[in-house]
Amino acid sequence: MTQTLTFLGLESSCDDTAAAVVRSTPEGNEILSSVVAGQTELHAPFGGVVPEIAARAHAEKLDLCVEEALEQAGIGLDALDGIAVTAGPGLIGGVMSGVMCAKGLAAGAGLPLIGVNHLAGHALTPRLTDGLDFPYLMLLVSGGHCQFLIAKGPGDFTRLGGTIDDAPGEAFDKVAKLLALPQPGGPAVELEATKGDPKSISLPRPLLDRAGCDMSFSGLKTAVLRARDKIIAQHDGLPRAQRADLCASFQAAVADVLAEKSRRALQDYLAYAPKRPALAVAGGVAANKAIRASLETVCVEFDAEFLAPPLRLCTDNAAMIAYAGIERFRAGARDGMDLAARPRWPLDQTSPALLGSGKKGAKA
Repeated sequence: MTQTLTFLGLESSCDDTAAAVVRSTPEGNEILSSVVAGQTELHAPFGGVVPEIAARAHAEKLDLCVEEALEQAGIGLDALDGIAVTAGPGLIGGVMSGVMCAKGLAAGAGLPLIGVNHLAGHALTPRLTDGLDFPYLMLLVSGGHCQFLIAKGPGDFTRLGGTIDDAPGEAFDKVAKLLALPQPGGPAVELEATKGDPKSISLPRPLLDRAGCDMSFSGLKTAVLRARDKIIAQHDGLPRAQRADLCASFQAAVADVLAEKSRRALQDYLAYAPKRPALAVAGGVAANKAIRASLETVCVEFDAEFLAPPLRLCTDNAAMIAYAGIERFRAGARDGMDLAARPRWPLDQTSPALLGSGKKGAKA
């Protein structure tokens, strides 16, 4: 029988400081609490996340989030079986803040410490919410990452393909900035797109002429820039109607690319003959309704189940980290006080990096 475990999770990889308590029993999983302190207002004047500001905010908020998460769950540290923390990948200052906080809590309370890959947290979310069995196909689509993974176990992931440049969320943010929309760009572009015509402006669908599951969104962003400049030249400015059309056309292009690449990934995944064929999607961009709808259509074509977490679990949160820690703990993983923060940490350790090493190392 599966052991009942209650874990505290900490997440601080980017600009959300989060703490959560998750309990896993033989009957299922329960999120006892989930606290997220966002930093949108801190970074808004700069048009994007400033790593130094993010790290400082994490250091100031982590203990408060932990206290609130335990209070909401109605338990103390003595009721926990372990502490899980994002140990990478992410902005190194923020990751270090979380790791150091978790080490202090684990040492002080005498609890096991489990370092979690942030991407594994997203990738294991369908097991937290729906009890999905391995293997399943995961589309991890967020601000910093986009890849197709076959999830075979808590630490066993095979990458089928991913973005070779900008991630979709990154492209949404950059397009929002090009069009003078607020950050974060994903929700802003999606809202504006509801007022526009997705067929009004012709934009490319990059890499659809290339076999495989790799994707590219940098050129699409550049195409939006050129279309914007053309509209500005014609109208001596950017009318709201044309801005909405640009957003709708850009969003449709992203959805089309993800849908076609999902078809190819599903073909590869179904070769594993899973008992419960499923495509799961996670990450911040998974909150986009148009993208979800296009992926659901693809799943119907392949008679595969489509799973997407609740919107609150699409964006960064600590509940997914707590649960991923439980999965690792059950698999025998333990970390010591030498647990290191890692700015880059690919889930598939055997596949070559999607991008070259460069100054910042290989991209996950």
